[in-house]
Amino acid sequence: MTRTLTVGLVQRGCGEDTAANLETMLAGVREAAGRGARLVLLQELHNSRYFCVTEETRHFDLAEPIPGPSSDRLGAVAAELGVVIVASLFERRAAGLYHNTAVVLDADGRLAGRYRKMHIPDDPGYYEKFYFTPGDLGFTPIDTAVGRLGVLVCWDQWYPEAARLMALAGAELLLYPTAIGWDPDDTPEEQQRQREAWETVQRAHAVANNLPVLACNRVGFEPDPSGQTAGSRFWGGSFVAGPQGEILARAGGETETLVVDIDLARSEQVRRLWPYLRDRRIDAYGDMVKRYRD
Repeated sequence: MTRTLTVGLVQRGCGEDTAANLETMLAGVREAAGRGARLVLLQELHNSRYFCVTEETRHFDLAEPIPGPSSDRLGAVAAELGVVIVASLFERRAAGLYHNTAVVLDADGRLAGRYRKMHIPDDPGYYEKFYFTPGDLGFTPIDTAVGRLGVLVCWDQWYPEAARLMALAGAELLLYPTAIGWDPDDTPEEQQRQREAWETVQRAHAVANNLPVLACNRVGFEPDPSGQTAGSRFWGGSFVAGPQGEILARAGGETETLVVDIDLARSEQVRRLWPYLRDRRIDAYGDMVKRYRD
């Protein structure tokens, strides 16, 4: 017994024109839908360049409410095409209160739900703590016309706890809008290690939870406007993995719309052979809520 879902991932570079960026993403949604996709995942903060490379208050002007202009536009296209869209927006919740938020537009265009990024990095070139308040909606899957989606965002992808909690709440897929790239000054060997780590940890979430994983990353070089670093070269590499971590499709390092079929029924088949949820020792995991075991 199979249960096939065709999914699309829209991998693009981003420029200075936010309206043009959104229309580029929507053109990718139309392409994916035209190739049969019923669920389309967009990359992190796709309306703009990755502005968190510096700390500048002017960038708060990029934020918008949800519902708002971008979510309304995305919803209209979702309804027109009859597809579910997972998008990534800079949310203005109130004056001085902002989130890095994924929104899910259902196939009828309604806002099915949102996920506010929980893990917020603060590293050279990724100064997100300056801009984003940590999420307060928890790890709660979002029900849609194509299934229950465990939506997480970028830095969340390194945390097995986030993936596990989504799985425990019944998520049928794990989705990661992403913006990750290299420092051009890093050696080729270090760049390769970073990219392999990024893919490996997410494939491990697929294995450990017996769930398909979709990761959509941006591409292209984006300069550091402060001139303090060599900028970022986003490596693309968007991919879809099956519930044993197997790669079903992988994009390269250029503009690409990835479309692939997933058999959602395989998760239960695999869980019957690898029953991780059955064998978890929940009676022995109390220390997991500690910062560190001194």
